[in-house]
Amino acid sequence: MKITMIKENDVEIAVVSSSEILITDVQSALDFIATVNYEAGCDRIILNKSALCEEFFDLSTRLAGEILQKFINYHVKMAIVGDFSVYSSKSLKDFISECNKGKDIFFLSNEQQAVVKLSIG
Repeated sequence: MKITMIKENDVEIAVVSSSEILITDVQSALDFIATVNYEAGCDRIILNKSALCEEFFDLSTRLAGEILQKFINYHVKMAIVGDFSVYSSKSLKDFISECNKGKDIFFLSNEQQAVVKLSIG
Protein backbone atom coordinates (compact mmCIF):
# COMPACT_ATOMS: atom_id res chain seq x y z
CA MET A 1 0.00 0.00 0.00
CA LYS A 2 1.35 3.39 -1.00
CA ILE A 3 -0.05 6.67 0.32
CA THR A 4 0.40 9.92 -1.60
CA MET A 5 -0.79 13.20 -0.13
CA ILE A 6 -2.65 15.88 -2.09
CA LYS A 7 -3.56 19.27 -0.66
CA GLU A 8 -6.52 21.08 -2.22
CA ASN A 9 -8.36 24.08 -0.70
CA ASP A 10 -6.28 23.60 2.49
CA VAL A 11 -7.65 20.05 2.82
CA GLU A 12 -5.26 17.12 2.94
CA ILE A 13 -6.32 14.02 1.04
CA ALA A 14 -4.60 10.64 1.13
CA VAL A 15 -4.49 8.87 -2.22
CA VAL A 16 -4.01 5.19 -1.51
CA SER A 17 -2.75 2.92 -4.25
CA SER A 18 -2.21 -0.80 -4.02
CA SER A 19 -1.69 -3.72 -6.35
CA GLU A 20 -3.61 -5.98 -3.97
CA ILE A 21 -7.06 -6.05 -2.38
CA LEU A 22 -6.94 -4.06 0.86
CA ILE A 23 -10.53 -4.29 2.09
CA THR A 24 -12.23 -7.69 2.27
CA ASP A 25 -14.31 -7.40 5.44
CA VAL A 26 -15.18 -5.04 8.30
CA GLN A 27 -11.95 -5.75 10.22
CA SER A 28 -9.74 -5.05 7.19
CA ALA A 29 -11.67 -1.79 6.68
CA LEU A 30 -10.99 -0.77 10.30
CA ASP A 31 -7.31 -1.70 9.88
CA PHE A 32 -7.20 0.35 6.68
CA ILE A 33 -8.74 3.42 8.40
CA ALA A 34 -6.26 3.09 11.29
CA THR A 35 -3.25 2.66 8.99
CA VAL A 36 -4.09 5.68 6.83
CA ASN A 37 -4.80 7.75 9.92
CA TYR A 38 -1.51 6.70 11.53
CA GLU A 39 0.68 7.05 8.44
CA ALA A 40 -0.92 10.14 6.90
CA GLY A 41 -2.88 11.71 9.74
CA CYS A 42 -5.69 12.11 7.26
CA ASP A 43 -9.47 11.61 7.32
CA ARG A 44 -10.11 11.97 3.59
CA ILE A 45 -9.14 9.09 1.37
CA ILE A 46 -9.17 8.28 -2.33
CA LEU A 47 -9.08 4.56 -3.06
CA ASN A 48 -9.27 2.66 -6.35
CA LYS A 49 -12.16 0.21 -6.52
CA SER A 50 -9.68 -2.58 -7.30
CA ALA A 51 -8.58 -2.39 -3.64
CA LEU A 52 -12.05 -3.59 -2.58
CA CYS A 53 -13.09 -7.24 -2.81
CA GLU A 54 -15.73 -8.08 -5.42
CA GLU A 55 -18.20 -9.11 -2.68
CA PHE A 56 -18.33 -5.43 -1.70
CA PHE A 57 -20.22 -4.69 -4.93
CA ASP A 58 -22.75 -7.48 -4.33
CA LEU A 59 -25.23 -5.72 -2.04
CA SER A 60 -26.81 -9.00 -0.94
CA THR A 61 -23.65 -9.71 1.11
CA ARG A 62 -24.34 -6.50 3.13
CA LEU A 63 -20.59 -5.94 3.11
CA ALA A 64 -20.70 -2.50 1.47
CA GLY A 65 -23.11 -1.13 4.05
CA GLU A 66 -21.17 -2.58 6.99
CA ILE A 67 -17.82 -1.32 5.70
CA LEU A 68 -19.00 2.15 4.70
CA GLN A 69 -20.73 2.55 8.06
CA LYS A 70 -17.30 2.20 9.72
CA PHE A 71 -15.93 5.05 7.59
CA ILE A 72 -18.87 7.23 8.62
CA ASN A 73 -18.58 6.22 12.31
CA TYR A 74 -14.92 7.24 12.32
CA HIS A 75 -15.60 10.48 10.41
CA VAL A 76 -13.55 9.43 7.40
CA LYS A 77 -14.67 10.71 4.00
CA MET A 78 -13.80 8.45 1.11
CA ALA A 79 -13.98 8.48 -2.65
CA ILE A 80 -13.84 5.14 -4.43
CA VAL A 81 -12.56 5.64 -7.94
CA GLY A 82 -13.12 3.38 -10.92
CA ASP A 83 -15.45 2.18 -13.64
CA PHE A 84 -18.74 1.16 -12.04
CA SER A 85 -20.56 0.66 -15.34
CA VAL A 86 -19.37 -2.96 -15.33
CA TYR A 87 -22.02 -3.74 -12.69
CA SER A 88 -25.55 -4.39 -13.95
CA SER A 89 -27.33 -4.46 -10.57
CA LYS A 90 -30.00 -1.75 -10.33
CA SER A 91 -29.80 -1.80 -6.53
CA LEU A 92 -26.03 -1.18 -6.69
CA LYS A 93 -26.52 1.69 -9.14
CA ASP A 94 -29.14 3.17 -6.76
CA PHE A 95 -26.79 2.67 -3.81
CA ILE A 96 -23.95 4.47 -5.63
CA SER A 97 -26.30 7.27 -6.64
CA GLU A 98 -27.49 7.75 -3.04
CA CYS A 99 -23.91 7.76 -1.72
CA ASN A 100 -22.93 10.39 -4.26
CA LYS A 101 -25.74 12.67 -3.03
CA GLY A 102 -24.26 12.61 0.47
CA LYS A 103 -21.17 14.22 1.97
CA ASP A 104 -19.08 11.25 3.12
CA ILE A 105 -18.79 8.45 0.56
CA PHE A 106 -18.43 8.93 -3.20
CA PHE A 107 -18.15 6.59 -6.17
CA LEU A 108 -16.45 8.51 -8.96
CA SER A 109 -14.84 7.71 -12.28
CA ASN A 110 -11.49 9.45 -11.74
CA GLU A 111 -9.11 10.87 -9.15
CA GLN A 112 -9.65 14.46 -10.25
CA GLN A 113 -13.38 14.26 -9.48
CA ALA A 114 -12.52 12.67 -6.13
CA VAL A 115 -10.15 15.51 -5.17
CA VAL A 116 -12.86 18.06 -5.97
CA LYS A 117 -15.52 16.23 -3.89
CA LEU A 118 -13.25 15.60 -0.89
CA SER A 119 -11.77 19.10 -0.80
CA ILE A 120 -15.15 20.78 -0.30
CA GLY A 121 -16.07 21.54 3.30
